[in-house]
Amino acid sequence: MREASYPQLYVPFRSLTWVTLPPLGRIIVLLVYWTIIIYMMATNVVVKDAFFWERIGFRNAWVTVTQIPLLYLLASKCSILGFLVGTSHERLNWLHRWVGRTVFVTATVHGWHFYADWVRSDFVEYQIEMMPMIKYGFGAWAILLWTQLSGLAPLRRMAYEVFVLQHLLSAVIFLWLVYVHVPSSARYNVWLAVAALCFDRVCRVALLLWQNMKLFPDKSKCKGGQKIGHNAQLKAVGDSITVVTIKGVHFKWRAGQYLYLWAPRVGLAEAHPYTIACADRLPKTCICNSIQLVVRKHGGFSRRLHEFAAKEGRKQHLSVFVSGPYGSPPRGDIHETVVLISASTGASFTVPILEGLLQSKATNCVKRVDFLLAARQGDEIEFYVSRLHELIEHARDVGVKLSVRIAVTRGPSAFEGKLGRPGRDAQTVVMASGASSGSNMWRQTDEKASGSMPPDVEQSASNLQKRSCHDDADSPVFYSSTRPDVEAFIRTAVEATGGETSVVVCGGPSLAATARNCVASLSDERAVHKGTGAQGIHLHVEEYSF
Repeated sequence: MREASYPQLYVPFRSLTWVTLPPLGRIIVLLVYWTIIIYMMATNVVVKDAFFWERIGFRNAWVTVTQIPLLYLLASKCSILGFLVGTSHERLNWLHRWVGRTVFVTATVHGWHFYADWVRSDFVEYQIEMMPMIKYGFGAWAILLWTQLSGLAPLRRMAYEVFVLQHLLSAVIFLWLVYVHVPSSARYNVWLAVAALCFDRVCRVALLLWQNMKLFPDKSKCKGGQKIGHNAQLKAVGDSITVVTIKGVHFKWRAGQYLYLWAPRVGLAEAHPYTIACADRLPKTCICNSIQLVVRKHGGFSRRLHEFAAKEGRKQHLSVFVSGPYGSPPRGDIHETVVLISASTGASFTVPILEGLLQSKATNCVKRVDFLLAARQGDEIEFYVSRLHELIEHARDVGVKLSVRIAVTRGPSAFEGKLGRPGRDAQTVVMASGASSGSNMWRQTDEKASGSMPPDVEQSASNLQKRSCHDDADSPVFYSSTRPDVEAFIRTAVEATGGETSVVVCGGPSLAATARNCVASLSDERAVHKGTGAQGIHLHVEEYSF
């Protein structure tokens, strides 16, 4: 069943990637859901009599209104459904969108059959005048139509902050319109949706207060002790990366989780989600518990944050508020081999997972980790590469075989001296990989590099260029200037292990679809868990999906 849920049909055209269908597992869930809805819409309702149109209209009215609580439960960040099924709210967001589309279809069927019946009887105006709640029904349907159109990916991404604000307002107005439209016997569904909305907001406010208020802060430790909010240290790394170190947090998190960052001085009404870029407490920091976020500059909030951090060429400080942590990252310590694949700042998800695996004090089954990091520009990932060099030394100490591959496909970077220079050891590794997988993973000879990185991760990126020329040829780090072959990378790790493999991916739709189809193909080819002795392949995908 796990293998069957992976495949995905990806639309490779740049302007049409947003119409890519969900993976097969999600499609199966939708088909089951739609089967139930269609059964409820149609069973014992199609009878050719005087009430044919009205009967279908009433049935679909009930089908529509009974889905509304589910729609609002799926939209909750403090998700009751997520708690029950053991996942986080962002992994249910796709279902929220499809339930919304289904509600729109059933509401359209409901309204169209009633309106068609009135047209046949030629008393549309009289009916609307006699039953004022019909106008509110048209209004609710218009809100549904608007949310479906504004929720389409191209429009949603044009101004995401605007989308969020208008979406929240639309959700509240929609509930009021439905409440006025439906009879009193059906209003309990509206109240259930209101309860879900209020529960989510109360929980989030309570979480915000608990995480950002300290009655007795310890002000003796640097600048982290303050009663309201947290002191954040901002450092601009290059032209596109901002490192945010939030000091003095008093909650725990797991590697791969994320939180919402609110910096009133940068964006008064904006809270944005960012993956926590460290697995545990930062070493050599003056505050007992600090976390780091790595923010890539795009537009809006992230651009203003980078500009603020770059002022006067020194570290900047400001007060911020956090909410979280959210997310349900996978467990890697129960697999023999772990494959971590990320694109650009997707390493904020995979690097902490790697740190967590190497720092785990519990029973750890991991013997091998293969790490792939790809980016168009080297400046985007210099911060992560410095962290990876530190982790290589740690992996040796704990007896885990760690192999790191860095692919920079465009533009100059701090790794220029390492790309395209053939090295004897690297050539041997690439040839061996090609022999086991039937293809050349990197399509060119790469060079190994190594070295010890300074512990201050905020200074690591700037020191990386200076350190490059001192690398030796013994570090399991491979550099490439071409796009990596993801399928060959996964295959090499899978074929080298005797136990179960976990593949963790964080990137865009193209990378996510490639990994899904690759794992499905390998599972089918190796006939895992089907008497061949081949162990299974677990897949976890975190996809950019704003």
